[in-house]
Amino acid sequence: MDTEQADFYAHWPASNLALEAGAYRELIAHYHRWSEGHFVTADIDELIHHRAQFFDQLLTELWHRFDFSNESMALIAVGGYGRHTLHPGSDIDLLILVDCEDTLSRCAVSEFVTFLWDLHLDVGHSVRTVSQCLSAASEDITTATNLIESRPVVGDETLIRDYEQRLLSDFPWSSRDFYQAKLDEQRQRHQQYHGTSYNLEPNIKSSPGGLRDIQTIGWIAKRHFQTHSDESLVEFGYMTADEFVELRECMNWLWRIRFALHLEVGKREDRLLFDFQPGVAVRLGYGNEGKQSVELMMKDYFKVVLRVSELNQMLLQFFQQAILNPQDLHHTIDIDEHFAINQHLLSARHDEVFEDHSQLIRAFVIIAEHPEIEGIHSHTIRQLRNARAQLNEPLSYDPDCRFWFKRLIEHPSGCGRAFALMHHHGVIASYLPQWQQIVGQMQFDLFHAYTVDEHTFRLVRNLYRFSDPEYVGQFPLCEERVAQMTRRHCLYLAGIFHDIAKGRGGDHSELGAMDASNFCLQHRYSQADSDLISWLVEHHLTMSVTAQKRDIHDPDVIQEFANIVDTVERLDFLYCLTVADIRATNHSLWNNWKATLLEELYNATRYLLEQNSSKPTLDVRDKIQQNKANAMALLLSGGYEKEAILALWGRFTADYFFRHTAEQISWHSQHILQLKDDELPLILIGDENNYGTTELFVYHHDEGHLFAAVAGVLDSQQLTILDAQILATRDGFVMDTFVLLQRNGKPLTETRRIEEVKQHLLDVLHRRRKVPKNNRPLSRRLKNFSVKTQVNFLPVKHRGRTTFELVALDRPGLVARIAAILQRLDVSLLAAKITTIGEQAEDLFIVSSHRGEALSDEQKLALKQQITSDLDG
Repeated sequence: MDTEQADFYAHWPASNLALEAGAYRELIAHYHRWSEGHFVTADIDELIHHRAQFFDQLLTELWHRFDFSNESMALIAVGGYGRHTLHPGSDIDLLILVDCEDTLSRCAVSEFVTFLWDLHLDVGHSVRTVSQCLSAASEDITTATNLIESRPVVGDETLIRDYEQRLLSDFPWSSRDFYQAKLDEQRQRHQQYHGTSYNLEPNIKSSPGGLRDIQTIGWIAKRHFQTHSDESLVEFGYMTADEFVELRECMNWLWRIRFALHLEVGKREDRLLFDFQPGVAVRLGYGNEGKQSVELMMKDYFKVVLRVSELNQMLLQFFQQAILNPQDLHHTIDIDEHFAINQHLLSARHDEVFEDHSQLIRAFVIIAEHPEIEGIHSHTIRQLRNARAQLNEPLSYDPDCRFWFKRLIEHPSGCGRAFALMHHHGVIASYLPQWQQIVGQMQFDLFHAYTVDEHTFRLVRNLYRFSDPEYVGQFPLCEERVAQMTRRHCLYLAGIFHDIAKGRGGDHSELGAMDASNFCLQHRYSQADSDLISWLVEHHLTMSVTAQKRDIHDPDVIQEFANIVDTVERLDFLYCLTVADIRATNHSLWNNWKATLLEELYNATRYLLEQNSSKPTLDVRDKIQQNKANAMALLLSGGYEKEAILALWGRFTADYFFRHTAEQISWHSQHILQLKDDELPLILIGDENNYGTTELFVYHHDEGHLFAAVAGVLDSQQLTILDAQILATRDGFVMDTFVLLQRNGKPLTETRRIEEVKQHLLDVLHRRRKVPKNNRPLSRRLKNFSVKTQVNFLPVKHRGRTTFELVALDRPGLVARIAAILQRLDVSLLAAKITTIGEQAEDLFIVSSHRGEALSDEQKLALKQQITSDLDG
């Protein structure tokens, strides 16, 4: 960029005295435009160094303009500017060094800094003597770090020499203390991001694997070796030349994405938010394809931060072991001729250990066999990385590797820490070529919180925890089922392959099932194992979809699911796989309501499958009689008369007793029995089933479209409807049951809030207040997504009802809007099941005409058109 640099500096003013603040601002704006134009073609490291050089010259000129040349003062660059790097939105951090605390100098300094602010520069500054710098550094690790990489810009040379000599001789932090402080700082920073690099909206600077992790490596080494040169870290043996080049490549990539982000936002912003990802992808040359371009960019991003994370871990551990605690290198326990245990870490005993590629897999079998091993030694990580880089084909092509991989999967502890380390160090990707394709594969949505490989790892980890004593009692049914499995390896392999075909196009469940089948053939698993694993992969979404998006109180739905599952063994495997899958998708996705739905579906299906009949069927009458008997016992124990109870229940339909538990029936009945005519509507709010949700029960005259009014109130109260049952009595009353959660995913338990909701409902149903309208705008995140509204009518056997599935953007007040549409079209709602998949709502509605009949084709068309035009218009 030398010629380009000369061309730019032709614009530099001949005389600084002739320039006012406005002219300087124009000069800076001109530079911004110049650097933005050159971003497409320039090397990023030259560009950000060039930017620092530009401001070096600007500040030097202003320093002379303010006549500091004759003062015993100096201008020192610190922070990123001290590293001679600046991004478009970066702060310019300055240390103004003085030889003593002089009032006149401080007044002039204040004018200088104020002038910089007038130029719209983001300047951070401090004014200190050398002694004050060292004193401040002794109390604050951030200040100490700034001093380590500071550099002079302009000023008194004697003062600068004194400053640099004092830093060398009197720096207040020892290598050991500085290392520990920076390590603690990094751990705390990682905890803010849940310890994962896989954040959908990562912080380029601070997230695990980001620029801060690279800088931490340099800070610790520079303090120990007392050097300012990054290249000298190779000379001191802190890292190899290849590692240094790799780290630089990663840093340059992160620099480039950060530079583009600052350009896109127009100011400092290190969070790669959904708002900015499409624009940044375009600036980085990923094309204008929106979602596809973002996913390609983020895949590269996640691959880079994974490399940084591994290097960071290895090099910091190397520093601790080889520099701070060299005596620990000799405290080893030999396992065999290849491996030993060193300070609870697996350590290779010789440099040629991984020349036999099967040792790359066997190493993790050893970790599984030795629970005292907590990780891998830094020297061994380095050997593993070198061996991994030299592979010419997947490890699964090697019969010896296949032997050890099977050994690992079938070991009781194989999918615990061993599999986690295997994933973290990229060995599973080196083993399975299909896994390599999903590394860093993200989906541009609000549903999937992790990349496909990280999600899959977390699923396998969840499966393992069902048998891990450390997590006993968290998922009792899963733990019970897994304990009875004689082919537990099939469960782990199904987890590994369930999403492995994502990103290839086509149905990933079908493609994954084929991959699983080929894997089983290659690894010589039995046909029975292969069939089970492939079936689980192909149907891994079936139970989740049925429980969350279908009416599991409908016997036909249970029957259809049981026909698909076919055996109790498959049901057990699928249930455990489904629980682990949902919990690994998004940390906020799992709740007691989902757990209840899955368990109810599991129990109902198991009951069917355990019947001896070749075509088992669900006996609805048995369930109704059981619910009635249990509810009757509860009511009688509470002092209610049997005759009054039977008289009340004579008004209820059989569907009510089938769809509600004994606890719910008892709760509803006792309050209705105590009700007086002038106390309608009856509104109950609680959680009789202990599902971790809030149940709202409304008993009222059948006034028509009660659901629309209730939905409007609930939406205005920031409550989410998960499920709704609308049932009529035989004598003109309705009993509406709603399952609710607050927006934060927690049940409604605060007494004041419960009374507030109840009073609002009473006011609206008594027509003292109008049904509230939703005026909330789309959230920042939702604005970046577009979901085309779809209305799909599902085949059902019931003549008196119509079922349709709605797919739409999960905008505020969606359910209330649908309820209002049904009201306008005179369509009665019988039941609703609300499912949110990130930014997308996938809701199920069961409706009928006002005459209690299924909708005609004309009514279906009108309903579909009305919903589509209302939501997409």
